[in-house]
Amino acid sequence: LWHPKGAVIRNEVEQYEQELILRHGYVLVYTPHVMSERLFEISGHMENFAEDMFGAIEVEGSRFRPKPMNCPGHIAIYQARQQSYRDLPIRMAEFGTVYRYERSGVLHGMLRVRGFTQDDAHVFCTPDQVPDEVGRLLDLVHEMLSTFGYPYTIELATRPEKALGSPEEWEKAQEVLAGVLESRGDEYKIDEGGGAFYGPKLDFKLIDAIGRKWQGPTVQLDFNLPDRFDMEYVGEDNEPHRPVMLHRVLVGSMERFVGGLIEHYAGEFPLWLAPEQVRVLPLSDDQLDYADAIVSRLRAVDIRATVDRKQGKLNGKVKNAQLDKVP
Repeated sequence: LWHPKGAVIRNEVEQYEQELILRHGYVLVYTPHVMSERLFEISGHMENFAEDMFGAIEVEGSRFRPKPMNCPGHIAIYQARQQSYRDLPIRMAEFGTVYRYERSGVLHGMLRVRGFTQDDAHVFCTPDQVPDEVGRLLDLVHEMLSTFGYPYTIELATRPEKALGSPEEWEKAQEVLAGVLESRGDEYKIDEGGGAFYGPKLDFKLIDAIGRKWQGPTVQLDFNLPDRFDMEYVGEDNEPHRPVMLHRVLVGSMERFVGGLIEHYAGEFPLWLAPEQVRVLPLSDDQLDYADAIVSRLRAVDIRATVDRKQGKLNGKVKNAQLDKVP
């Protein structure tokens, strides 16, 4: 439940990020909250992730699921028309709400919930474009986290026990990610077996004001879903080719990110994020109309302002002699 002040913070983060990614060449899309179970069978979620999904909903003989991830919907948009190598890379983004069956013992306030919104994006590109696109994503993550004053570490998460694709494909993908990091001089650690079931990933661990680490952005390299969905683009040779898919989030879960920001700033948000930027304090009820007029002028130029009406009533009880001394 996002209360009014929390909703302001979330909205400011989303607006800032939307403006940022549009400058970086993304297009915005929206996908349904409930999708055909068949999509999650093709993607491998039913095989590898079913215990973390909510149960099926049957409608007119067909089965649907609350989506645990946004990627099948983005793939469906990619496949809605024929793509050419001239169209790639396509950078597709969505603030998409997903649903995962987290066990009650691990639920933890805003930091781990069963329904959360990811600032999700997928980059569809040619194999030759992968290193450059990974580098662009690293730059984007750095710009995003620097805005909020977050230091971070990077971990390369490798093939888990339950995984799609051959070990050789995984090794190739892991080498690509490691190569980009090393070419930039970025330090990283190996997280053995920590990858997603469809590909290795870079995890960015945010370090808060008291030194704790929180899972934040991820960049995932995926050769498997393009194969499973039979994705194609027409190459320069006029023949069909398989694209590569990059998954990325910049803040991860919006709930977890804002929960972390509360800790990081100790509640003292920078002015641009603060739910209340200006509070007008009337001396007594006699000044309420004037205070309201000031707030209206501030709100007209997008400053979040309020009138403290309790303050006016409180000061109204002070003797006139004391009020006369107030400058």
